[in-house]
Amino acid sequence: MSADWRAELAPAQAPAAPGWWPPAPGWWALALLLVLLLAVGLRVWRDPVRVRRRAALRELARIRARDEGPVSTARALENLLRRYALAQFGRERVAGLGGRRWLEFAHTVSGGRLATEVAESLLASAFGEVVPDDPQAARTAWLEAAEVFLRRAARPRAPAARGRVP
Repeated sequence: MSADWRAELAPAQAPAAPGWWPPAPGWWALALLLVLLLAVGLRVWRDPVRVRRRAALRELARIRARDEGPVSTARALENLLRRYALAQFGRERVAGLGGRRWLEFAHTVSGGRLATEVAESLLASAFGEVVPDDPQAARTAWLEAAEVFLRRAARPRAPAARGRVP
């Protein structure tokens, strides 16, 4: 061996730079998680009940923005609530409701927020063209009750399927 043995060695080489493909397992897991979150998010966003509710709330905002008299506001709100109830609960359950039965249904669905007095005032103004004593307070109460109705009204869930008894 010569005195300068280091000169006989092969030239120094750096290891190759790591490539970006294939990614490490953690990146695969993150990508899978993102795809799953996107799929769940789209399913929730496109849920027919939520789409219907958002459309109804947009229409309620338009009604609220209009500066109309109590009779036309009551008609618009009654029309909105009935159309929403028909779409949400089905024609079989809602179409035949009128008068006291409609009021009880709306009261039940809104969780008691659409109180009998507010609902009766709304119906009297919408169908009987009766102007309330304080139109502005009545309009505010109607709009608040309608919003609660739209937010709380949900199709009742079917009971969970139970195993068959042999």
